[in-house]
Amino acid sequence: MHHRSISRAVAIAAAALLSTTIGCGGNNDDVTGPAPPTSVTVPFGPDTLTHNGAKTFSFSVKVSGGISAQLVDWEPNTMLPVGMSLGTWNGSVCQVVLDLPAAVQGSAIDGSTNTPGDFCVRIYDAFGNIVDPQTFVIHVAYFQPAQ
Repeated sequence: MHHRSISRAVAIAAAALLSTTIGCGGNNDDVTGPAPPTSVTVPFGPDTLTHNGAKTFSFSVKVSGGISAQLVDWEPNTMLPVGMSLGTWNGSVCQVVLDLPAAVQGSAIDGSTNTPGDFCVRIYDAFGNIVDPQTFVIHVAYFQPAQ
């Protein structure tokens, strides 16, 4: 009889513990993790591109994720093709990784990085067909740690 009452007491204690655990509801408002990264957009320009010219802009990315460069303004001839590239920046040279040799206003290059680092966007007269100077603005979007 004594053995039976100990087993029953253990079963009751286990059931009480289980109901207490389940009764918590799984809501733990006290646990916080790192905030998710936020998207930032950096404008480069307005600037001017001339016949056979090129311009390079560098930027630093602190977290892995997508990178997008878009030619948002290209005037006066919005349909005049121009080259645009995304690459890695070594401090003096843009090592091209993705290239769009015939971009027009609204064109974009989308890529991603698995590691933080220094990157660059480059715009250039790919075909030598810029006669009159063209004004441009490029927007580069990527993720940064939340502030």
